Amino acid sequence: MFLLNRNRAAVLIGAALFNFQALANVPAPVAGKVFDATYEPVAAIGEDQAQVVYYRTLGGVQRKGAAHVYVDREFHAGLLPGGHTSFCVAPGTHTLGAYLDDMPTYKGKHSDLYQATLQGGKTYYLRVREDGNTFPLPVARDAAEAELTTSRTQVHAVSRAASVEACRHYDYLVDESRFKHYELASDVLFAFGKAGSGDISKAGHQAIARLINDLHDDDAQVKSVQVIGHTDPIGDEAKNQQLGQQRADTLRQLLINKGIPESIISASSAGNREPVVFSCYGSRAQQIACYAPNRRVVVKVELGRP
Repeated sequence: MFLLNRNRAAVLIGAALFNFQALANVPAPVAGKVFDATYEPVAAIGEDQAQVVYYRTLGGVQRKGAAHVYVDREFHAGLLPGGHTSFCVAPGTHTLGAYLDDMPTYKGKHSDLYQATLQGGKTYYLRVREDGNTFPLPVARDAAEAELTTSRTQVHAVSRAASVEACRHYDYLVDESRFKHYELASDVLFAFGKAGSGDISKAGHQAIARLINDLHDDDAQVKSVQVIGHTDPIGDEAKNQQLGQQRADTLRQLLINKGIPESIISASSAGNREPVVFSCYGSRAQQIACYAPNRRVVVKVELGRP
């Protein structure tokens, strides 16, 4: 429960730590880069942390410039329209707010304070208000993720919030029974180096048709669909990242055209960062053939609970 608490002192609740699967750090800024990957549903966290997804929509934007997000009175991120940030804190009382008129001398970030008691193991979705109100707007998960479908991770600023922690995602919290995984070989879907809908082969259209039929069979249960493009390491890394995104975008649009709701489908690129085959040698043709398993589009379908 998201509780308003203006007077209580911050209470930090510790919890015993378990062996964890991965350490997901707050994204580091990248020179010349404002946004990173498209939003993907965040994983569950343990009782020792509370998780926050703070975002700003593109629709209904009334003011230009970034909304500066502060956590416990310290700067965390500058959200532009269509951007989001995900982070974790220790359970307890925290001060949160987003300021559209933030300047070094702006007093609002020190006086217009909103305190919330965040519970361990919970994820909170907070939207920036565009009317000048600095308090976050709590949004239910389903509604928030519908708005976050095309949102991208904000990465152009360094977090200075000392209470923000790397999120710890534990093995025992991952319920893989809720997911179906489909892997489509890019060499079946597209000609080498291509990504457009006109570049899809006959075999590629057949593979997509089978996927769509399966999704329609599960229609009543499908909660979200993630489309992730993967490439091989041949060539420029930035171009590979772009190619993976273009292929994911193409498949996403085809799924939408076939009746899968746009609001539940996201598309992103892993580029060449998640290889299946690591080292190939020989001529270019031999390397292309060897790296073929890396060229793929993965579709991850989350099913709702019966």
